[in-house]
Amino acid sequence: MDSQSSNLLSWILFIPIIGTIILAFIRRENEKFIRIFTLLVLLVDFIASVIMFNKFNSLLFTMQFVVKKEWIKSLGINYHLGVDGISLLLVMLTTFLGPLIILSTWNAIKKQVKKFMILYLMLQAGILGVFLAMDFVLFYIFWEAMLVPMYFLIGIWGGPKRIYAAVKFFLFTMFGGVLMLIGILVLYFLHFKLTGIYTFDINIITKDLNLPVNLQMWLFLAFGLAFAIKVPIFPFHTWLPDAHVEAPTAGSVILAGVLLKMGTYGFLRFCLPLFPNASETLFPIVAVLALIGILYGAMVSMVQPDIKKLVAYSSVSHLGFVMLGIFSFNIQGIQGSIIQMINHGISTGALFLLVGILYERTHTRMIKDFGGLASQIPIFSAFFMIVVLSSLGLPGTNGFIGEFLILIGAFMKNKVFAIFAALGVILAAVYLLWMYQRVFFGKLTNEKNKLLKDMNLREIVILAPIVILILWIGVYPDTFLSKTEKSVEYMVENIRNKKEDVFFTNDINKNNTKMINDLQFTNDELIIKKNHSIATQQSP
Repeated sequence: MDSQSSNLLSWILFIPIIGTIILAFIRRENEKFIRIFTLLVLLVDFIASVIMFNKFNSLLFTMQFVVKKEWIKSLGINYHLGVDGISLLLVMLTTFLGPLIILSTWNAIKKQVKKFMILYLMLQAGILGVFLAMDFVLFYIFWEAMLVPMYFLIGIWGGPKRIYAAVKFFLFTMFGGVLMLIGILVLYFLHFKLTGIYTFDINIITKDLNLPVNLQMWLFLAFGLAFAIKVPIFPFHTWLPDAHVEAPTAGSVILAGVLLKMGTYGFLRFCLPLFPNASETLFPIVAVLALIGILYGAMVSMVQPDIKKLVAYSSVSHLGFVMLGIFSFNIQGIQGSIIQMINHGISTGALFLLVGILYERTHTRMIKDFGGLASQIPIFSAFFMIVVLSSLGLPGTNGFIGEFLILIGAFMKNKVFAIFAALGVILAAVYLLWMYQRVFFGKLTNEKNKLLKDMNLREIVILAPIVILILWIGVYPDTFLSKTEKSVEYMVENIRNKKEDVFFTNDINKNNTKMINDLQFTNDELIIKKNHSIATQQSP
């Protein structure tokens, strides 16, 4: 690639950081300029990501636009960025939502505007760093760095219980991050014992290490718990409803839209390629937890009196589908899970934006306070209906594509799990349509709601691109699926090969065509020699 393309990821990552530095020198009284400047920074970042999307070669499975510079040479730490089909769409989602989120804060954020904008730019940089980092240390730095701005966004601009929600979010995620750090260090030293080379390079470690199953299990748990909390998988989900309900609208959108995807991305990027046998062994447990999340999240959403809390619990259900697709270990399921990550970010993010618009006008989110709004605010009602239909997976919308592929992949893996997962689609229709009926249909009995004004131009500008994307993915998903196909095919094949190459020492004399010699375990070291010999079993 040309020199401009090779630096493209650095620009995408550092544009928000540069914007943060410039904002620090602008007087906080210039609130209008601060808002406009932040919006322009995020628009430039989105344009850079669109350029990346257009230049991305769908025929390659390898990392593209790679940037690699020595950082701490003695420890093998590098500034190393790259993007493939697995991370490409997540980067696009992050930069796409950024300008829309800032537009949504125009009237909602009225205090400490400068601090809010600085924190949001820092948060976007941290999220992008997670999806682009190809060095374990760099990944971990960004993983932990994004906690700080999100903590303050909830804690300063959130609801009445914002401090409780912010602390709970921070502690849950921090705990998981510490376990992941331990796992990273174990991989680092195991790789040194094998090769004599110190490196934190994700691709190199993934390629070189083919660990025994018992060790894979422990490391899977270290990484997997961090990612499970972030997703969140049942029963690690308890921080999510509090964070969503107490966060400002912008915080809820970025949390549902992108932050939760860091967990599912972690399972795809690390747990499956590094620990394929452990992932296969633990599939029944992960699948059962995913199914519990699908059904539990849907049923709890059904009884929520608060619209925002209903949407929050629906995330637990939708992300259960994503986890089921990831652990189907086939192309259909994994591609479905990637596209469903994007779909959830778009649809659930839009629901939070719409709930925020309604709250700005009424200062309530309780379903009982509404009814008959369709006659008073028809444009808003139409946007809300489109997003609801997307969220429940109506054919022709983005939600259908993701759930359909996931159910195909799950059916190929385990028919019983797929059947139970399909119940979640039915329950989603129940709680979403029932909520819509109570809020928008019937008689307009609340006198205050008779004074409501319909969506203004700014709000239409925010929701229109989302609706376009909902229909685009629903009608012609190949625009996005084609970008992920080769990377997913390579991942599935690589996982299959690594699983076949892992043997216990007591399996060596069985009917195997490949043998691993000199597999030695001690308390202090792991020595794996890659000398393979072919053993041909004689016919009797």
